[in-house]
Amino acid sequence: MMNLNTNILFNYLYRDYSNYKKYGNVVFSNPNSISLLDIENTLRGYFIDGEYFDAAKVGLPLLFFEVSNIDDHELHEFESIQTTKDEPYLQLSKSSSLNSYK
Repeated sequence: MMNLNTNILFNYLYRDYSNYKKYGNVVFSNPNSISLLDIENTLRGYFIDGEYFDAAKVGLPLLFFEVSNIDDHELHEFESIQTTKDEPYLQLSKSSSLNSYK
Protein backbone atom coordinates (compact mmCIF):
# COMPACT_ATOMS: atom_id res chain seq x y z
CA MET A 1 0.00 0.00 0.00
CA MET A 2 1.30 3.47 -0.91
CA ASN A 3 2.20 5.84 1.90
CA LEU A 4 0.08 8.96 1.32
CA ASN A 5 2.55 11.20 3.14
CA THR A 6 5.35 10.76 0.61
CA ASN A 7 6.78 13.71 -1.29
CA ILE A 8 6.18 14.36 -4.98
CA LEU A 9 8.94 14.25 -7.60
CA PHE A 10 8.06 16.64 -10.45
CA ASN A 11 9.99 15.73 -13.62
CA TYR A 12 10.30 18.28 -16.39
CA LEU A 13 12.56 19.24 -19.28
CA TYR A 14 13.63 22.01 -21.57
CA ARG A 15 13.64 21.23 -25.31
CA ASP A 16 15.38 23.79 -27.48
CA TYR A 17 14.60 24.63 -31.09
CA SER A 18 17.03 21.95 -32.31
CA ASN A 19 15.25 19.35 -30.14
CA TYR A 20 18.13 19.01 -27.67
CA LYS A 21 16.76 18.19 -24.23
CA LYS A 22 17.88 18.99 -20.71
CA TYR A 23 16.06 17.18 -17.89
CA GLY A 24 15.44 18.26 -14.33
CA ASN A 25 13.23 17.55 -11.35
CA VAL A 26 12.04 19.14 -8.15
CA VAL A 27 10.67 17.50 -5.00
CA PHE A 28 7.54 18.98 -3.39
CA SER A 29 6.31 18.12 0.07
CA ASN A 30 2.73 16.89 0.08
CA PRO A 31 1.40 17.55 3.62
CA ASN A 32 -2.24 17.32 2.51
CA SER A 33 -1.69 13.93 0.82
CA ILE A 34 -3.03 15.12 -2.52
CA SER A 35 -3.21 12.15 -4.89
CA LEU A 36 -0.87 11.92 -7.88
CA LEU A 37 -3.88 11.90 -10.20
CA ASP A 38 -5.31 15.09 -8.66
CA ILE A 39 -1.93 16.83 -8.83
CA GLU A 40 -1.34 15.84 -12.45
CA ASN A 41 -4.86 16.79 -13.55
CA THR A 42 -4.60 20.16 -11.81
CA LEU A 43 -1.19 20.92 -13.29
CA ARG A 44 -2.18 19.88 -16.80
CA GLY A 45 -5.20 22.19 -16.51
CA TYR A 46 -2.88 25.14 -15.86
CA PHE A 47 -0.21 24.29 -18.44
CA ILE A 48 -0.31 25.41 -22.04
CA ASP A 49 -1.65 22.45 -24.08
CA GLY A 50 -1.49 20.43 -20.87
CA GLU A 51 2.31 20.28 -20.77
CA TYR A 52 4.17 23.59 -21.34
CA PHE A 53 4.92 26.13 -18.60
CA ASP A 54 7.20 29.02 -17.72
CA ALA A 55 9.57 27.65 -15.04
CA ALA A 56 10.71 31.15 -14.05
CA LYS A 57 7.13 32.26 -13.40
CA VAL A 58 6.49 29.40 -10.97
CA GLY A 59 9.89 29.51 -9.29
CA LEU A 60 11.42 26.32 -10.63
CA PRO A 61 15.06 26.01 -11.68
CA LEU A 62 15.58 26.93 -15.33
CA LEU A 63 17.00 24.22 -17.57
CA PHE A 64 18.20 26.36 -20.49
CA PHE A 65 21.40 25.52 -22.34
CA GLU A 66 24.37 27.88 -22.02
CA VAL A 67 24.26 28.66 -25.74
CA SER A 68 20.88 29.63 -27.14
CA ASN A 69 19.50 30.01 -30.63
CA ILE A 70 17.43 33.03 -31.64
CA ASP A 71 14.49 30.65 -32.27
CA ASP A 72 14.63 29.08 -28.77
CA HIS A 73 11.75 29.76 -26.40
CA GLU A 74 11.14 30.18 -22.66
CA LEU A 75 8.79 27.23 -22.07
CA HIS A 76 9.61 24.02 -20.22
CA GLU A 77 7.71 20.73 -20.58
CA PHE A 78 6.01 18.69 -17.90
CA GLU A 79 7.18 15.09 -18.08
CA SER A 80 5.73 13.21 -15.10
CA ILE A 81 5.21 13.08 -11.36
CA GLN A 82 5.85 10.26 -8.91
CA THR A 83 6.19 9.73 -5.19
CA THR A 84 9.57 9.93 -3.49
CA LYS A 85 11.12 9.96 -0.05
CA ASP A 86 13.64 12.66 -1.12
CA GLU A 87 13.74 15.97 0.76
CA PRO A 88 11.33 18.63 -0.59
CA TYR A 89 12.32 21.77 -2.48
CA LEU A 90 8.83 23.34 -2.13
CA GLN A 91 5.61 22.64 -0.23
CA LEU A 92 2.60 21.63 -2.28
CA SER A 93 -0.96 22.52 -1.32
CA LYS A 94 -4.09 23.02 -3.36
CA SER A 95 -4.56 26.51 -2.01
CA SER A 96 -1.08 27.88 -2.62
CA SER A 97 1.54 26.19 -4.81
CA LEU A 98 -0.80 24.69 -7.39
CA ASN A 99 -2.40 28.08 -7.95
CA SER A 100 0.97 29.59 -8.88
CA TYR A 101 0.89 27.52 -12.08
CA LYS A 102 -2.02 29.53 -13.46
